[in-house]
Amino acid sequence: MAGTLHTATRTKPVTDPGHGDAFTDHMVSLEWTPERQWTRPVLLPLADIAMHPGTVGLHYGQVAFEGLKAHRQPDGSMAVFRPWDNACRFRRSAARLAMPELPDELFVAAIDDLVRHDEGWLSDNPSHSLYLRPLMYGDERTLMLRPSRTYRFLLMAFVTGGFFGDNVDAVSVWVAHEHPRAFPGGTGDVKIAGNYAPAFNAQQQAQAAGCQQVIWLDATEGEWVEEMGGMNLFFVRGHGPRAEVVTPRLSGTLLPGVTRDTLLTLAARLGMTAREESVGLRQWRKECLDGGITEVFACGTAAVVTPVGQVRDRDGDWTIGDGTPGPVTRALRTALLDLHHGIAPDPDGWMHHIH
Repeated sequence: MAGTLHTATRTKPVTDPGHGDAFTDHMVSLEWTPERQWTRPVLLPLADIAMHPGTVGLHYGQVAFEGLKAHRQPDGSMAVFRPWDNACRFRRSAARLAMPELPDELFVAAIDDLVRHDEGWLSDNPSHSLYLRPLMYGDERTLMLRPSRTYRFLLMAFVTGGFFGDNVDAVSVWVAHEHPRAFPGGTGDVKIAGNYAPAFNAQQQAQAAGCQQVIWLDATEGEWVEEMGGMNLFFVRGHGPRAEVVTPRLSGTLLPGVTRDTLLTLAARLGMTAREESVGLRQWRKECLDGGITEVFACGTAAVVTPVGQVRDRDGDWTIGDGTPGPVTRALRTALLDLHHGIAPDPDGWMHHIH
C-alpha cells in the first residue's frame, strides 16, 4: 500500500472534462536505483517535476507508459478495467527499453491509492471515466549513450469523456502509405513514447484530408492493414449474432491491446465468430464494395469502440456499409460499456474493485 500525504480531495465532480487535461489532485511516485531497487509508492499532490536538462529519458527515449480506466459502478464505488493486464504489458515495455520491470503488485497498488483519493473528480455520467496514465522514464543526469542507472515511475489521472466526443458517430480515416508505424523486430508491440511522435506527421496529413484518423500499413509490403492511429482495428463480415469479427494478427508490429483481447472474447460470447486474420488494403476495398465487409471499428482504452464509416486513399475512396455505425459495432460497444460500469456479469474477473 502506498504511503500517503493527507491532502485535500475534490468533492465536486468535473462535468465537462474534455480529453486529456482535466487532471486530478494527486500522483503516485516511485524511484528505482541499483542499490535499493523500487522504493515504496508515495502519494503526492500533482505538481511539476524537477528535471535536469541532461536527463537520459529526454535525450535517448527511455520512456514507457500505459493507459487504463477506472469507472463508476452502480453502487457508487470505483472499479478499474483489467489493471493486471496493463501491469504485464508495462513490464514488457520496460524490458524492451532495458529498464527495470515494475512488479505487478506495485503497479496495481499505486492505482488503488490514486483512484481511492481522486474518485471525487468523477461524476455519475456514464460517458465519463477516470483515465490513468502510468509512466516510467530514465532519470539519471548523464549524456553517456547507455541505459539510465536510475528510474522514476509516476502515476497520474484525468477525467475524460469520449475520445471522439460523447456521440458515437462513424469516423473517416486516411491511409498512410509514406510512413509505416512499426517495423518487424522494432517496438510496435510495446507502449513507449518513441512510437508516437513519428506518427504525428501522418495524423496531420489525415486531418488536412478531412479525416479524423490514420490507417497504418505494414512496413514490408505496404499492403497489410495493421492499426488505426493508436487503436486496434476490427472488420465485420455479415450481420447480427452470426457475424464474423476479425482483427489483424499480432505479428510483432501491433500493440496487443487489452480492449482488443476483450472484444474477441465478448464477440464469441455473443455467438459471433471471432478470430485473427491478415487483411490487405485492396481486399478491404473489394470486400466493402461487394458487401462482404459490412462494418469496421477501432478499439482502445481511449476510443472504447469507435465505428469507421469512410476510407480515403490515394487509389480511391470508399464507404463501409452505409457509412454509419453498424449493429455489430453497437452491440459490442454496449457489451463493453456494460462490463465497465458493472451492469453486465463479469465471469472473467476483469473489473478490479477499489475498496
